[in-house]
Amino acid sequence: MKYLLLITCVVFLGCQSTSKLHKANGARLNAFLEDVFEESLRSSPEWMTRMGMDDRNGEWDDRSERAKLEDQKRLQKALDRMRHEFRVGHLSDEDALSYRLFEYNAERKLEGYRWRMYNYPVNQMFGRHKGAPSLLINAHRVKNLQQAEAYVKRLEGMGPLLKQLAADVVRREEMGILPPGFVFPMVIQDCRNVIAGRPFTEIGEASILLADFTKKLAGLDGLEPSRSQALLTRAESALLSSVGPGYENLIEVLQAQQLRATEESGIWKWPAGDEYYAYALERTTTTQMTPHEIFELGQDEVARIHGEMRAIQEKVGYPGPLEAFFEHLRTDPRFYYPNTDEGRQAYLDEATAMVDNMRNRIPEVFNTLPKAEMEVKAVEAYRAKSAGKAFYSAGAPDGSRPGTYYANLYNMADMPTYQMEALAFHEGIPGHHMQISIAQELEGVPRFRKFGGYTAYSEGWGLYTEFLPKEMGFYQDPYSDFGRLAMELWRACRLVVDTGIHTKRWTREQAIDFLVANTPNPEGDCRKAIERYIVMPSQATAYKIGMIKILELREYAKSRLKKKFDLGEFHDVILRSGPVPLDILEERVRAYVRRTR
Repeated sequence: MKYLLLITCVVFLGCQSTSKLHKANGARLNAFLEDVFEESLRSSPEWMTRMGMDDRNGEWDDRSERAKLEDQKRLQKALDRMRHEFRVGHLSDEDALSYRLFEYNAERKLEGYRWRMYNYPVNQMFGRHKGAPSLLINAHRVKNLQQAEAYVKRLEGMGPLLKQLAADVVRREEMGILPPGFVFPMVIQDCRNVIAGRPFTEIGEASILLADFTKKLAGLDGLEPSRSQALLTRAESALLSSVGPGYENLIEVLQAQQLRATEESGIWKWPAGDEYYAYALERTTTTQMTPHEIFELGQDEVARIHGEMRAIQEKVGYPGPLEAFFEHLRTDPRFYYPNTDEGRQAYLDEATAMVDNMRNRIPEVFNTLPKAEMEVKAVEAYRAKSAGKAFYSAGAPDGSRPGTYYANLYNMADMPTYQMEALAFHEGIPGHHMQISIAQELEGVPRFRKFGGYTAYSEGWGLYTEFLPKEMGFYQDPYSDFGRLAMELWRACRLVVDTGIHTKRWTREQAIDFLVANTPNPEGDCRKAIERYIVMPSQATAYKIGMIKILELREYAKSRLKKKFDLGEFHDVILRSGPVPLDILEERVRAYVRRTR
């Protein structure tokens, strides 16, 4: 008995010692990771603005080759130091996860340096030509004189920023990376939209940036009229001397490239394009799936979802083949708001009501709820024509700016009402807003885990949260339930067309025809989607692959835990570590099952 007592004491003291060691090492690791994050954050004035910080509010990010190389050196130094000073076995499970995630991210970013030129820096979906005005309008606050002066300083700095962007475009063409022809009219028009109106013209409405700055100045309390007028004069001068010439130069470069562009869409045409696409798929999906496996998975999922759609078609009593039902949904005006200001406002009102209704229901299946506020807005007019169907923009961590679900209402014929519920749940609650806000609000984890991300995880979650409301009793209207399936079908088709375009050499029209034939979405929606997948290779494959993994893991947990399974606890396992790659997500669910059993 004495020996047993002695052994018990030794084990207990050993556990105490190990716990203290883990705690001390974890504190050192977290301090180190915070320093690395802070250094990275402070190297990006634009990121600082989005985070609600004003320290470098008058500057733009340095995207030069020198800055990119310095960033790589800094990251390699940090990774080497972490590996030298810390051991995973000497850390708690949570701190070991931080170590592994930092190592995972660093290795892939270092590997990705080779491919840093493999993109279209100016395209209809994103680019600094759109991102710079968007940052000023949506993130740059003007609550005091210093912030107002910083706004003007950024206007003054847009000329050099756009000159660097034009040089990046030219350099890629020299490498053999040139966007297909359809991209150019859209991006040129986006550029012209920014420099339309006063002071670029003598009469008419104010340009978007002048209107934004004027509105923000008007809301600034206590500012003397003379000081306000001086700031407006400086802003107009900056628009004329920096912003305008910068965009005109970029337009001139793009117009020259347009004459040399072809309609070949896939990145197989790039040097080492097949190798890059394999890398991009691994980065996007966090799996080892090949393009062929993804293509085949997409075809299988399309066939399965078509079967479920036929059941709903039968339920609503519409005769004929599924393709005829698709055409009915495209053309029946009862499924669309009018393409007017009143129709757009009605859409926003209904989408907001759907989010609010879900917000009241989420405590039924979630233990952790976000504190951050959220709003529903239409995509701004200057970028609406070329922007995607819908997207989410995260709020500021300090709560000064709410999260925003943007709906693109440029053409109401592309926004059917039967898809509204699923779209609102995906972008808002319980989708992106909930996942991103909970991550930002986590306590006791390094900030890089709060603000990082993995496309398969975040978009997989978004698609999962389109399905979850079905189990909660939403989608009572069979057409709305059909809309949910239509959204899932859309993501299944993405697996086919993305790999088809970039490895099987499908043409743009071939890919559009596939979407028109296999989905109920309007042709304009299909065209815009394919054009997105062409300029963002691999990104569209993440949704379905991530959703399938989350559902597989939920089914695994339910089958093992049976009556002990709790959906709220499962959602905590998915959300309360922040974003993780899919293989690490599987590890965490399996560990949760072992603990619970």
